[in-house]
Amino acid sequence: MVQVNEFMLLFRYEPNNNYQPTEADMAEMHQQWGAFFGNIAIQEKLVSTHQLGFEGKQIAADGTVSEGIYVADKQIVGGNMVVKAATIEEAVEMAKKCPILLMGGTVEVRAIQPM
Repeated sequence: MVQVNEFMLLFRYEPNNNYQPTEADMAEMHQQWGAFFGNIAIQEKLVSTHQLGFEGKQIAADGTVSEGIYVADKQIVGGNMVVKAATIEEAVEMAKKCPILLMGGTVEVRAIQPM
């Protein structure tokens, strides 16, 4: 029997305030994301998925709170997805089909460890 593990796919991209997608662009993106999620779900490998909002707060170790979301190398985390896979390589193969890559974004694949 193959052991099934869970992996999180973190979707990162660099926001471009100068680009406003058209309705057709948005429809195409929604279709691409729907197909991506659907293909994984139909294989019964989808655990969960979340799109993150653009507002947030950060709490520092000293307890201070600042407005805004964390940006590293001009990229933000836009969402995540948890998938079932036998190996990280299998999860990476799933991630290679992610539409965020078409936007110049990245996908980070990480093993999930129970707490």
